[in-house]
Amino acid sequence: MTVCAGFGVRVLSNMAGRAGALVDRTGESWLSRTSGNGEVRGQELAILRRLALASSVALVAVPAGLSFITSAAVALPVGVATVCAAFLFSAVGSIALSRQRPASDAVEAVVVEHCDLMLEAASGLVLLFDPQGSVTAVGGRDRAEFLSWMRDPSGRGFIEQVHISDRILFLQAVDTLRQGRDALGVDLRLERSAVIEGNDQFIHIRMEMSARRDGEGRLTAIVSQSRDISYDQQLRDEAARKTAEAESANDAKSRFLAAVSHELRTPLNAILGFSDILSGEYFGKLENNRQREYVGLIRQSGAHLLSVVNTMLDMSKIEAGRYELVPEPFPIEASIGACEAMLALQAKEKGLTLTSRVQRGLGDIVADQRAIQQVLINLVGNAIKFTDAGGAVTIDAAMADGMLKLSVCDTGIGIAADRLASLGQPFVQIQNDYTRRYAGTGLGLSLVKGLVGLHGGSFAIASEPGEGTVITILIPLDGSGVVVQQSVDANRTVDFPPRLKHNLEMNGKRKEEEMNGPAKAKIA
Repeated sequence: MTVCAGFGVRVLSNMAGRAGALVDRTGESWLSRTSGNGEVRGQELAILRRLALASSVALVAVPAGLSFITSAAVALPVGVATVCAAFLFSAVGSIALSRQRPASDAVEAVVVEHCDLMLEAASGLVLLFDPQGSVTAVGGRDRAEFLSWMRDPSGRGFIEQVHISDRILFLQAVDTLRQGRDALGVDLRLERSAVIEGNDQFIHIRMEMSARRDGEGRLTAIVSQSRDISYDQQLRDEAARKTAEAESANDAKSRFLAAVSHELRTPLNAILGFSDILSGEYFGKLENNRQREYVGLIRQSGAHLLSVVNTMLDMSKIEAGRYELVPEPFPIEASIGACEAMLALQAKEKGLTLTSRVQRGLGDIVADQRAIQQVLINLVGNAIKFTDAGGAVTIDAAMADGMLKLSVCDTGIGIAADRLASLGQPFVQIQNDYTRRYAGTGLGLSLVKGLVGLHGGSFAIASEPGEGTVITILIPLDGSGVVVQQSVDANRTVDFPPRLKHNLEMNGKRKEEEMNGPAKAKIA
């Protein structure tokens, strides 16, 4: 057994020597075919040499070791096979790992390169903060422009340039990112290092901040990208200023209307009272019919002017939020009847037919009766004004989905579709060569829309030129939409008139439905 072992050792030693001589040529041939580009690196050859040396030693040691536990005939082939297999696996694995590391290094190099590119090519000013809010790196395509008026932002230099009232916003943003937020934006004001004549002391910037975290989710850095929004801020300030001016002008207009209305009503009441006395001839007969005619014209003109003044006063109250509704239950049929009684003579003198249709069983509604009657008078009066002789004006009242539906329909001149949107605006009239002969202030429909809005209702117009107009309003039957004026603290100084406390936006146009049940009709 000893002779066989010695012979095996000599054979394996010779094989190891020849393998060491051939390893370079064999390795170069194998590596050149597997590298993909035909190049052989010295690092890979060194790996093969070390493995070949280790294998040559193992070719002696492993079979010798196995010979103590088995026969030489078994130990020799098993030991050689084991060493050869280990050599092959080790060679392939080591070469693969050596080729993998440069790829990983290349990826890291690309990442670093991309980070540098972001710091250099990103628009605006790019700052890299640590978790405490100190600047660790400065970059950005426009950094030269920013740094021309900024002080060095490194370390705590940036936060020291932030407007003192905005520093809490910046620190809150950093704390929000530290608590888990991935990104957010904040508007800040930065102080100029030197104020040149004509420039503002502070620059408005918009800072977009993004968090960078480690594998455990801890904040490691904050990347921010800032841009100058001074011009945008200037536009916002200008818009706010113009809005304030418009509101002030509107308040002044409302005050003017209220003052003029009050000042005009006092002398108008005197004119109407004295003209009634003169026309009644309480203090003596008038000498001739022309005097009586003139007194009648004075009375008629004064009444018309008083109506205009009252409408202006109501509009100023609505715009000021001072129009007080008194909701109470009343039959809508009574209001329609009163409207017909007031305007029947006017319709008859013009040769028109004035009719009304009220749904049976409609019952009482809850609303401000004076306001609803004013709405009806304005709508019917407009319909009569713009309808020629031989036409008809109809008032309809019905219930639809818990709402009172009032419609005023006429066969008058109609309105073009492109002009419907402007109707209902104060002091706006639809003028053309035909309608210029109709007098008016353009406040009628505006007052109607305001009163309907105070009831929580909606207002809709449908019209065709030459065919007529249909105006439909919807208000809650139970008074649930009535706007309640809020009380004003007597100890608090307020501007008069105050702005509307409630949004009087009209509800969307509701689906029109046919009247349910039979209706009774009346012709005035």
